[in-house]
Amino acid sequence: MPTPPALRWADLPGRRVGVWGLGVEGHAAVRRLESLGVEPTLVDDHPPAGGLGGRPVLAIGDGGLEALAACEVVVKTPGISRYRPEVAALEREGVAVVGGLAMWLEEAPRERVLCVTGTKGKSTTSAVAGHLVERLGHRVLVAGNIGRPPYDPEAPDDVDWWVVEVSSYQAADVTSSPPVVAVTSLHPDHLTWHRGDAETYYADKLRLCSRPGADLTVANGDDPLLRAHADLLGPRVEWVTAPGGPVDDWTAGLGLLGVHNHRNALIARAGLVALGVPGAEDDAALARAAEGFEHLDSRLQPVATVDGVLFVDDGLSTNVLPTLAALAAFPGRRVALIVGGQDRGIDYGPLAEGIAGRGAPTLVAVTDSEAGPRIRAALAGGAGGAEVVACPDLEAATRRAFAWARPDGVVLLSPAAPSFDRYRDYRDRARAFRAAVEAVRAGTGRQRR
Repeated sequence: MPTPPALRWADLPGRRVGVWGLGVEGHAAVRRLESLGVEPTLVDDHPPAGGLGGRPVLAIGDGGLEALAACEVVVKTPGISRYRPEVAALEREGVAVVGGLAMWLEEAPRERVLCVTGTKGKSTTSAVAGHLVERLGHRVLVAGNIGRPPYDPEAPDDVDWWVVEVSSYQAADVTSSPPVVAVTSLHPDHLTWHRGDAETYYADKLRLCSRPGADLTVANGDDPLLRAHADLLGPRVEWVTAPGGPVDDWTAGLGLLGVHNHRNALIARAGLVALGVPGAEDDAALARAAEGFEHLDSRLQPVATVDGVLFVDDGLSTNVLPTLAALAAFPGRRVALIVGGQDRGIDYGPLAEGIAGRGAPTLVAVTDSEAGPRIRAALAGGAGGAEVVACPDLEAATRRAFAWARPDGVVLLSPAAPSFDRYRDYRDRARAFRAAVEAVRAGTGRQRR
């Protein structure tokens, strides 16, 4: 893939600029351009009715591509694949197609920026890093996928440090790297965006580690795929591994579930130490700073305990790797796992293998969903002694899981698939899960009466 041109936001005044894609980042790009006195051409694959703020928005297939071709620079929202033929067509016309985060990194004080990427775990790691910096007494902006784009004029810029969560979509566009990058995991994902090829995804995901300015990558040393792709991790690598024994250190105050989240916290700390954040090297200071951390929604988030059964929402585990990590958070304990969702064509064989090797009683409740038939097929041939049941919906799966998990087990929503086949997004699925838990609680109360 050709390297995009290294442009800054400050380079855009006086140029003809288009914005392609009006999601969260597209709206932030429009605000940034307006603050610079630039009135962009607006294009979207599916334009909103009535335009944007009274301004017309063209459809990419109905005059939009031609309008973008008349621009000098097009700011592309991350969700639009850099491998789309329209991008290549624009670049052949001499149009610079760039990303908003890439331009911000070109002009940001990168020595005070920690970028965090990885297939899974990057949100938790970013949130932990930001929490620690703030509790250590510094001003911090946690931005990117986890929050507001750092280039949005509505985002504060009077801060000491930036922690920026970076997706593979954004990383594919970057032209400069901060000196320190953290990588939490690597696993095939979002393959359609990345030409349907896992190696292209790996290269794009890790591109942030080796652009000009890169120095140190703090990486998950327990991840075999990251180890195998060490050549993509830049000039220097610091491997962080999880301890083999019980966790009893400064991370306890974070209240995180799972060895993988303990490792994510250690990765966050190593990144802050490498940046030179005052206090990050002091275990006692970090132990105090860890207190009060708020769990991120749908990331191994305890929801309720009903009659001794713990309900956990891990709905953002949308492929096999994080679902297996979620199961590993409850060693030796009965777990009723709820899976299913949109089918992205991923291999569920490793899920079956992981469940088979778990060594503790496991029920797998597979919801009726796009991915359901392939998940059931994979589990039928290789889930060991796990019991696999088909359920018509999430509510039924929750009831079935609770009945099996009593008196002291775990009901774990960790679906190994996105939510979009039946729900608007993961938040909508989380609301449905919580409603199902409340229905179980109400039913238990009626039984007692």
